[in-house]
Amino acid sequence: MAERSSYTDREARLARYAKALGHPARVAILRYLSEQESCFFGDIHEVLPISKATVSQHLKELKEAGLIQGEILPPKVRYCINRENWVEARALFGGFFRDCAAGRSMRRCNGSLRSRGSRPRSSRRRISDGSSPMA
Repeated sequence: MAERSSYTDREARLARYAKALGHPARVAILRYLSEQESCFFGDIHEVLPISKATVSQHLKELKEAGLIQGEILPPKVRYCINRENWVEARALFGGFFRDCAAGRSMRRCNGSLRSRGSRPRSSRRRISDGSSPMA
């Protein structure tokens, strides 16, 4: 199957957010910032188990994806969740999973998984009891 040369704007935006969420440190940063009453002033590495050496790269990825906003206000940096993009990311992920689960895009969802070598769910073996493939 030939790779598509272009993707919809919706697919590109969803992929951008998914990439930003592709590391546990970035998920932890987003969770922490989303729990704050207001913007966070300080050094994230002082409140999360993330080394100072890598935190700036994670913040850069999140900012480039549009999930956070930040400003340098010496000597500290201010970080906030970008609420508008946060709402959009939630809607995009929700719609993607809802469409796949409802079967509207199931052939496309399953097809993309199988094209990477995964077997259809019905041919996977049960691990717990060692029985034959599920029907």
